[in-house]
Amino acid sequence: MAPLDTDATKLGLRERKKQQTREKIARVALALFAERGYDETTLADIAEVADVSPRTIFAYYESKEDILFCDEGAVGERLMQLLEERPPGVTTIDAIREFFASTERPDEQARLRKKVARGTPALEMRMRARHSQIEPMLVRSIARDLDTGPDDIRPLLIAASMMAAFTSVQDRLFGEEPISHEQASEILDHVLEFTRAGVEALQRD
Repeated sequence: MAPLDTDATKLGLRERKKQQTREKIARVALALFAERGYDETTLADIAEVADVSPRTIFAYYESKEDILFCDEGAVGERLMQLLEERPPGVTTIDAIREFFASTERPDEQARLRKKVARGTPALEMRMRARHSQIEPMLVRSIARDLDTGPDDIRPLLIAASMMAAFTSVQDRLFGEEPISHEQASEILDHVLEFTRAGVEALQRD
């Protein structure tokens, strides 16, 4: 019988432990942000409640803001992959619809993150700045659909319109009187179909 204590097993256990530590830090930090306020919570507070050292926190996160927005990077990378690796015949709209269809319904942790961010004007501005990084991806992808060059302003205008629509829907999804996930999905679907019709009209010109 092969020994169980292999290097691969050790590596797997070590990686799982690291992931558990990372998730625990994020969970504790979010609870403290909600309870005490983002500005009032220090990294030392988070370390104490999470039962780790401040040095351990910096092994996983660069700052409190990095902890709060810990899921944003992975979401952006997944969207970029869908847009850049889409095969011929798959449009920007097709890729975005696939992205939304595969995105999990926001859980309580996601809603709490949005609530904390919206409770601090500077954080909300940084959250929007992070989201704005998606726009250049859309511009490149739409330019590919239109088979146009960098001097064409149309992809920029289309991407800006889409981002404005997405931001408005997100504001309503996480607002004081939030709409349901189903309502948000329906609105986004209408926006995407409207945009598809516009892009197809430009392709025919």
